[in-house]
Amino acid sequence: MRILDQPVVIDGVRTAFGKAGEKGVFWKTRADDLAVAVAKALIQRNPKIKPNMIEDSIWGVTNQVKEQGGTLGRAVPMLAEWGWELPGCSIDRMCAGGLTAIGFGVGYIATGMADCLLTGGVEHMGHLPMGFMRDPHPRLQEVMGGPSAFNMGMTAENIHDRFPEFTREMADRYALLSQQKAHRAIQAGKMKQMIVPIEIEESDGSRVVIETDQQPRPDTNMKSLSGLKPAFRENGRVTAGNASGLNDGAAAVFLMSGKKAEVLGLEPKMRWVSSAVAAVDPTIMGTAPVPATLKALEKAGLAMDDLDIIEMNEAFAVQVLYCLDRLGLDADDPRVNIWGGSLAFGHPLAASGPRLVTFLMNLFKENGHARYGLTTMCVGRGQGYAMIWENMQTRDSAP
Repeated sequence: MRILDQPVVIDGVRTAFGKAGEKGVFWKTRADDLAVAVAKALIQRNPKIKPNMIEDSIWGVTNQVKEQGGTLGRAVPMLAEWGWELPGCSIDRMCAGGLTAIGFGVGYIATGMADCLLTGGVEHMGHLPMGFMRDPHPRLQEVMGGPSAFNMGMTAENIHDRFPEFTREMADRYALLSQQKAHRAIQAGKMKQMIVPIEIEESDGSRVVIETDQQPRPDTNMKSLSGLKPAFRENGRVTAGNASGLNDGAAAVFLMSGKKAEVLGLEPKMRWVSSAVAAVDPTIMGTAPVPATLKALEKAGLAMDDLDIIEMNEAFAVQVLYCLDRLGLDADDPRVNIWGGSLAFGHPLAASGPRLVTFLMNLFKENGHARYGLTTMCVGRGQGYAMIWENMQTRDSAP
């Protein structure tokens, strides 16, 4: 591909992630309001960028109905009171909708179609649960390989079945590791640099500011994990402890061309290197980050050993274990999910991709000698998405 200009990340933010349902902190908050909050925060954090510089608003949204329907990407800038002149669109690649929004934005910039873009993802799984108002084709179950392809928890059970070397104990142990890493990061204040405070209404009508994730369980231990019942089938191995949560949240990323950033006097945080999407058997959809990552590495002319930081979405512990193993990594590889992952923080579908990018951006800042990083995730219906980035917050980066 001929690159006219190099796409770079200027900044990324997210909301805290709440639990889905009436006990969730965002139960009385709309999804579009969460998206507007992170969009406005990016402008506030980057005063050299004016709303009229943004050439498109590209948002990943999985369930595009009700408050998440009607082309949310177009609504966000108007609700932010930036005027009518800023266009927008919404993208659905299920869990990777937000990462795809960033990927599409990269393509815009690399081909010269735009110099400044707002990209992001949002999901309110409390108001709009998975599968809400869907009407799949009568033959879709057949062509996807069976009913388990519709149930992400069952696809994780299928990985356990087909690859029995990944046991329930291993999945629980990995989930515990994710919780421990997340707790250390939260205690050290790592989340404060990226979370946008949101004022919400509680059940009694009072107002409170939410700026901490609701999902993490710092008291998790192997005994508590091993005592949990299977969530998706009798005698199964996937539980609420080794699966990501159902969550509400939003995340957004400013993308820009390198030339535009230079003109504005902005310091890019990281540079796009390559992207890849891949597809696999939908009944084991969690395995797809492997071919996606290998394709992205090939496009970049890199190998796994060249990656200094790896952000892999943790839809299910067994899915991560499989992917790490097939990519030649240990489950406790110190490069992987340094601050924990979705098993701890939660997984509000399309918001998780921009969350991964925002984590990587901040991890690059803390690791000045790190050069290359990966953001990758599995996708319902049997897809995987991967993006490789280069750190620009270090003198080691190539000019």
